[in-house]
Amino acid sequence: MSFLRELWAFMRARKKYWLIPILVMMAILGGLIVMAQGSAVAPFIYTLF
Repeated sequence: MSFLRELWAFMRARKKYWLIPILVMMAILGGLIVMAQGSAVAPFIYTLF
């Protein structure tokens, strides 16, 4: 959690708010990949990419 706290402090201090959508999309795609591993939904997710 300290990493996230430091990242938020960096973005606030340097006015790097444009990084937030990039980080959110990376988290969503990472979660999608983790959820797709070994599930019945995997063939449908692979067709998206």
